Amino acid sequence: MRKINIADITLKKLAEERAVSLLFREKSAIANCADLLGADAVELPAVKNRREDTIIYKTIAQNVQNATLAIPVGFNKEEVSAVWECIKEAKKPRLQVEVPVSTIQMEYTYHVKQNVMLERIAELTKEAKTFCDDVEFSALDATRADAEFLVAAAKEAVNSGANMVTLCDNAGTSTPDEIARMVAGIKAAVTVPVYVQVSDHINMAVASALAAAKEGADGLKCAMTGKDVLLAGELSDAISVCGAQIDAKIELDNTKIHASIDEMVAGINHDAYETEKTISEKKKILLDSDSSMAQIQQAAQVLGYELSDSDMGNVYKALMQVCEKKGAVGAKEFEALIASSAMQAPSTYHFETYTTTSSNITNSMSQVTLKCNDEIMCGVSNGDGPIDAAFRAIEQCIGHHYELDDFQVQSVTEGKEALGSALVRLRNNGKLYSGNGTSTDIVAASIRAYINALNKIVFEEA
Repeated sequence: MRKINIADITLKKLAEERAVSLLFREKSAIANCADLLGADAVELPAVKNRREDTIIYKTIAQNVQNATLAIPVGFNKEEVSAVWECIKEAKKPRLQVEVPVSTIQMEYTYHVKQNVMLERIAELTKEAKTFCDDVEFSALDATRADAEFLVAAAKEAVNSGANMVTLCDNAGTSTPDEIARMVAGIKAAVTVPVYVQVSDHINMAVASALAAAKEGADGLKCAMTGKDVLLAGELSDAISVCGAQIDAKIELDNTKIHASIDEMVAGINHDAYETEKTISEKKKILLDSDSSMAQIQQAAQVLGYELSDSDMGNVYKALMQVCEKKGAVGAKEFEALIASSAMQAPSTYHFETYTTTSSNITNSMSQVTLKCNDEIMCGVSNGDGPIDAAFRAIEQCIGHHYELDDFQVQSVTEGKEALGSALVRLRNNGKLYSGNGTSTDIVAASIRAYINALNKIVFEEA
């Protein structure tokens, strides 16, 4: 049977739908899930915040092992090189030229006529081809386009170097027969693979996908979750039943696709926010000198930590020392003990210097200098306050984004020259790493805490 390639567009759909953007760990988890389930390609949303998206997408590019990683290049030639930086380290990168081809979208959204759009398609495709061998032309709103212009646009893209053409039903009002006729027309006009992105706006996504595959479509685009989209689980079920009738198969892992997607969706809906139950459990934490090792382990798990036996021993010892003087400790104090006692790692990154400027009328700007194996690294970034700017500058130094799960600051001593203590919790691959730092300068204390947690991540990965 003929194989139909599958491109996963979950990240794109969720970026369009959600008022609150996904956390880094959620984006990474979705990409990894699609890769593990057998998707031939994983598509990233367009770059909006260049600094943050570059860091996040570079990390995802390193983690996706089997699928092609695709990303839109934007509408201007100058944007292509910046977008390429995001995925150039992927094992199989792909640049996507996504432009509308319907008259209503071209003239009222982009304010260009057909001849200008054909020139833009050629320009963007040729520019993308200079960076990446794999270039896709995606015809947005194709079902409302003039048939002759749609063919002309596809041919222009292919002649300019595009390796594949995607037809998108953004309006979501086409029937399966209309989708099939559109596919047949483009298949007759070009020699490259033709993909289809159907809509489920009128509950015909699966039927339209099967009609497109029967007519010769080489690939389908689906998502693990989202509104008005072809769902991967439903497509997999349909192909397993009707694949022989249309002489088509896909290589998604149908045996675990539903369980994996349910787990991933649950994580997106709930993991980004602390539930009332979790908060309540944290409030119950009160440990004293009579606390057993099992109780301490349970308290650490409530806070989100998985401690090894040696780390548990260090935390237990530190807790007993504090309880001799204080009697008992709560959740925040216990977390500070974990940060200072568990998994003491060698200092891969050393904090050298920092400078910062802050104002109530502009964003803060920070420059942080680190040292790693005799190499001096310097990062400069702005942010919402000096500490946020400093953390972003550190990310620029190391070229990696870790999700900041928690950040706490408190005074250790009293008076004008009080010693401040900062606690930072970073999350990497679902696991928490905490670091703590002290200084009379609270920004310096926060940077030290971040570096302390960072060194623990680097040590464990090594």
